[in-house]
Amino acid sequence: MGYEGLAGAVHLAHFFLRERVGAGDRVADATCGNGHDTLFLARLVGPCGRVWAFDLQEQALANTRALLDGADCLAQTELVAAGHERMAEFIDEPLKAVLFNLGYLPGGDRDLVTRPEGTLAGLDQASHLLLPGGIITVCVYTGHPGGEDESKAVNEWAAGLSPREFNTWVSRQANRGAAAPYLVFIENKLIP
Repeated sequence: MGYEGLAGAVHLAHFFLRERVGAGDRVADATCGNGHDTLFLARLVGPCGRVWAFDLQEQALANTRALLDGADCLAQTELVAAGHERMAEFIDEPLKAVLFNLGYLPGGDRDLVTRPEGTLAGLDQASHLLLPGGIITVCVYTGHPGGEDESKAVNEWAAGLSPREFNTWVSRQANRGAAAPYLVFIENKLIP
């Protein structure tokens, strides 16, 4: 993997994920989109690990499948044709990390977006599946219709987590506009 820098919420999320996720870990991509985050996670966990990648759109799943297949990373990935609000139906083991990349499918229909209700349900399930020391990264986008509402909901959810159980952070780039994507980061700080 080459150097990405920290030019945006996704790169910052990848920075934290590289620090926490390793070979053999179990992780989830809550919104696989075109597959770039799924491939990133599949490479981190390697052939002995497992990635669950969720999306409602067949085009997203097809794009992800093609990308993973071309990189020889399909074997450690389970593509799930469902929204992240159904995560616990498909995952029954603890996770080291869960990555959310909210908004719409890049290059897809901009009217099909993540929504606060589904995102909050997915975040709740992810927090219960998270191993001690595990992390959730949420790349939040506000520049589309409904994005501000989802942003507010995610921030309130993160702020409401028990400080005895979780560390939560919100990180924005100071030299970008108010509508620039930002990262919400959650760490399960419970000791096993």
